[in-house]
Amino acid sequence: MTANAAARTVAGSAAWADALLLPFAQAGYIHAEPAILQPAEPFLDLSGEDIRKSLYLTTDASGAELCLRPDLTIPVARDYLASGRAGAPAGFSYLGPVFRYRGGRPSEFVQAGIESFGRQDRAAADAEMLALALQATTAFGVKNIEIRTGDVALFTALIEALDLYPVWRRRLIKDFNRKISLEQDIERLTLSTGPGRNEYEGVLAALAGSDRKAALALVTDLMSIAGTTNVGGRTVAEIADRFLEQSTLKGGALPRDALAIIKRFLAIAGDPGESVAQLRALAADAKLDLADAIDQLESRVRLMAARGIDPRLVRFSTAFGRGLDYYTGFEFELHSAGNPVGNGAEPLVAGGRYDGLMTQLGAATPIPAVGFSVWIEALLSARPAAPGSQA
Repeated sequence: MTANAAARTVAGSAAWADALLLPFAQAGYIHAEPAILQPAEPFLDLSGEDIRKSLYLTTDASGAELCLRPDLTIPVARDYLASGRAGAPAGFSYLGPVFRYRGGRPSEFVQAGIESFGRQDRAAADAEMLALALQATTAFGVKNIEIRTGDVALFTALIEALDLYPVWRRRLIKDFNRKISLEQDIERLTLSTGPGRNEYEGVLAALAGSDRKAALALVTDLMSIAGTTNVGGRTVAEIADRFLEQSTLKGGALPRDALAIIKRFLAIAGDPGESVAQLRALAADAKLDLADAIDQLESRVRLMAARGIDPRLVRFSTAFGRGLDYYTGFEFELHSAGNPVGNGAEPLVAGGRYDGLMTQLGAATPIPAVGFSVWIEALLSARPAAPGSQA
C-alpha cells in the first residue's frame, strides 16, 4: 500500500483528501511520496527537541541508524535534492502517515502539506504559502481562522546588529524558537554572575576574551590530557560552549542598553502593518541597520493583502517561533479563532521558511525553501458536523 493509500485508509474518507489536494495541484505542486523509513541523522541534527525526543529509531544490518519519518518536510527535501531538479524552482504536495511518540495519543497519524524550493521571490512565495494554507482549512469547511505569524530573520538581524559577545549571539539565535530557553537566557543576561568561586576558575580565566575556535582547541587539549572525549554525555564542542558562556558571564552581563533593545523588540505584537512601523522606530532609535529584514516583512504583508488575506485575521509577533531549529524566516500557524495563544492547542496548519536546511542536507549552494504542514486530526476535529451526522 502506498503512503497516499494508507493515509486515506487511516482517515476513513477520500472526499476531504481530494478537496485538500486539488488546490495544491492546480497551483502547480507535484504530488510526492517519500519513503516511510528515513536516515535518522537529519532529524536528530536539524529538527526541534520535540521531534528529536519522539522518534522511532532502528538500525539496519550495516549498523546505519534509521527512523520512521516523523514529518515530511525533510524527506521531501531530500528527494528533491537527489533529483535532477535540484536547485531549480519546484513545488511538491504530500499526504501520508508520519510517526511520533505522543504520549497517550496514536503514534501514527496523517500529515499533508506542500514544500516550495528554489524560488527567489521570497516574499511572494511566503504569501502564497499562507494563501494555500488557508485553502486547506476551507477544504474541511473550517472557518473563523486566526493567523499567527512571526519572522526568525528579524530576531537574527537584531542580534547580529547588536554588539554582543559571540557566545551570546549564537546562544540567543539558537534558542529563539525555544521560548523557555530564550527567557532563561535573557534573565541570565540581566543578572551578572559577578565575582564568586567556581571549580573551573582557571579554565574560565584562560578563556576570557577567547573566540569559539580557541575555546574548542583548549578544551580539546584538556580532555585529551584527561583521556576522555565526553563528560556526562556532552561532546567537546558542547563543553567548550558552556565554558565560553560561563567565561562571558564572569566578565559581566550584557550592557543594559542592549538588553532594553532586545526586550523592546520582543514586545512588538499585533497588527502586521503597525508592527512594521514599530520595528522601523526601534531601528532608528537604536541606530541599528535592520532595513533589509523589515523591508522583507513589509513586502510579505503587502503581498498577503494582495492575495485577499484579511489583515484583521493576522496577529504578528516578533517573539513568535515554532520550535523547529531549521526555520530561518517567516513562520506561521493557523488556529481556530478563540484558542488563546500559549494554551498548547495544536495548530490546524503550520509552516515557514527554512532557507538554511538545503545546504545542511547536502546542497552545494543555498536554495530558498518554504512550506507548511496540515494537521489532519486537528482539522477533522474542528470541522463542523454535517446535519444529521455525529461529530
